Amino acid sequence: MIRLEKRPQPSKVWTYTTPILAVLLTMVFGGIMFGLIGTSPFEAIRTIFWDPLFHPQFSGFSRPQLLVKAGPLILIAIGLSIGFRAGIWNIGAEGQYIIGAIVGAGVGLALYPMESALILPLMIVAGALGGWAWAMIPALLKVRFGTNEILVSLMLVYVAENLLASVSSGILRNPEGMGFPGSRNLAQWSSSQNLELIPGTGMHLGVLTAFIAVILAYVLLTRHIQGFNIRLSGEAPRAARFAGVSPARTVLFCLGLAGVLAGMAGLFEVTGPAGQITIDFGSGYGFTAIIVAFLGRLHPVGILLAGLLMALTYIGGELAQLMLGVPGASIQLFQGMLLFFLLGVDVLTNYRVRFGKGEVAA
Repeated sequence: MIRLEKRPQPSKVWTYTTPILAVLLTMVFGGIMFGLIGTSPFEAIRTIFWDPLFHPQFSGFSRPQLLVKAGPLILIAIGLSIGFRAGIWNIGAEGQYIIGAIVGAGVGLALYPMESALILPLMIVAGALGGWAWAMIPALLKVRFGTNEILVSLMLVYVAENLLASVSSGILRNPEGMGFPGSRNLAQWSSSQNLELIPGTGMHLGVLTAFIAVILAYVLLTRHIQGFNIRLSGEAPRAARFAGVSPARTVLFCLGLAGVLAGMAGLFEVTGPAGQITIDFGSGYGFTAIIVAFLGRLHPVGILLAGLLMALTYIGGELAQLMLGVPGASIQLFQGMLLFFLLGVDVLTNYRVRFGKGEVAA
């Protein structure tokens, strides 16, 4: 008989071991999946994890892309992790990401073709406020009416996607685009360009902001009273209330912060790698960032490493589709396996596996 026995205290060893074990299990079962669809498992895993970094034919392009892909994932995941630590489950970062891009791009396009060094900073602030405002909808509904932030934030993603389709074909459509949906290319307008800070590295303002967010989140959670209140709210809600921590303020702060960071990520993406608002601008970063947050154990440094790993699967997955002809859906499934196995093996953090007969409850 196999049974689970609750540990007196969560295991620190398993806390740091389970992400590694989840990655290894993902490689094993992902390899089996690739084998079942007719692709060599070893070749597929090598193409995803090794070739983007070390293959001489691809590494020159792939290495800078690692930071480009990791930047928004890390930035969004940091905001989500703060809320998750407090027991506030914001699942709608994708919508906040999209609205941040729409509002920020809208401000910039309203000033086109003016040339000024202040335009990009103004767009960044607008993007952050757009994401914040969208996150405040589930926050205020939860505080005022006690609604479930999971459902409200998730449903708002679909509203944001429809708004994206509307503005791409309407108010933000490029008047010189011959009727095709999509805005002007912001990456080609000097006042809104989010260029590489160090040529050839992929390091742009969005990536730099993500690294700064990692540092500030670490300071917040380990050195600031607000971080203590957040952790206390998640680990012992009753104790937090007795200590005078306001649940409403915690909800507003955590959801607002997540919205700000997701909105900024959307703005940096639309002024850099994406370049313009299009119908399919939503890239799934908001949902993938949930995997990054949990894979990083909701710790800022862990999220930094997890973001780089997930970015590697994006780049390697695209390479595998190009070189091996694997379907895109299999890459998405491969990425989803990371969260599946992490949640599966994470039980070992709080429980021991015991073999033998156990006591039967009366």
